[in-house]
Amino acid sequence: MSHWTAADIPDLGERVAIVTGANSGLGWQTTLELARHGAAVTMACRDEARGREALDRVRAEVPTGDVTCRLVDLADLGSVRAFADEVTAAQAGIDVLVNNAGVMAVPYRRTADGFESQLATNHLGHFALTGRLLPALLARPAARVVTVSSTVAVVGRIDFDDLQSTRHYFRWQAYAQSKLANQLFAYELARRAEAAGTSLVSVAAHPGYAATNLQTAGPAMSGHRVRAEFMKIGNRLFAQSDADGARPLLYAATAPGVTGGEYFGPDGFFGQHGFPRRVTPPRQARREDTARRLWAVSEELTGVEYRFVT
Repeated sequence: MSHWTAADIPDLGERVAIVTGANSGLGWQTTLELARHGAAVTMACRDEARGREALDRVRAEVPTGDVTCRLVDLADLGSVRAFADEVTAAQAGIDVLVNNAGVMAVPYRRTADGFESQLATNHLGHFALTGRLLPALLARPAARVVTVSSTVAVVGRIDFDDLQSTRHYFRWQAYAQSKLANQLFAYELARRAEAAGTSLVSVAAHPGYAATNLQTAGPAMSGHRVRAEFMKIGNRLFAQSDADGARPLLYAATAPGVTGGEYFGPDGFFGQHGFPRRVTPPRQARREDTARRLWAVSEELTGVEYRFVT
């Protein structure tokens, strides 16, 4: 794994992949490299104009690539259901699902389904999407689900007494909760897939500190222009590129030997920069009782039940 880069991705011909949040940043870079190495990729994007522009940029880089764009809003369960129906009608099977889309430290908002927006977008939407795509994933041998987390998960906790932050809302606390939920989901999915006797591989990955628009979106939505500019400066001075940040995601999605329940991130200082490697999840992400409880709550909230029928 030492000094692994996108150039080490194997041939992905005849593989089918979906990347959420694919119009920019890590999602766009992940899409680009999957397409460059032969996969047929669906870019799952929330905004039609941005999705079309991102698709054009990928096609400019990989003119022979098989890339399409479909709309989905992970914060809207109806949109997730419609997207999954469209994809499964078009594809007999899916080899790779990269659950990448997310929001970070945004002002308090409730979604159309009544959920706190960070939990809804980062966790519940991906939980519902993966569950609805599960039959297509199980139709392919050793399909992979890569769920993108963050080093911020280390300070996260799942507050089952106030999961939707209706009593108190602290944007960074809510973000950390959602990123911890990503890991708990990834590892519980791995355990359930193995217990059901399937070959599905579920792993988590984080990009370290990568320069994307994720850092500036929250301040911009709050009207804090100075804070947004400060984040831009921090990105320029300290962050690695989004292409480098995508490497752990791409390794998790494509490298031989990846097994369910693993976690990948950069190998540099405090896991913020560098080449991909296996890393240790935070202690609270390894709590199987918490993961089982979160799974049950997520099924109840989304109305999506996982059926591991091959």
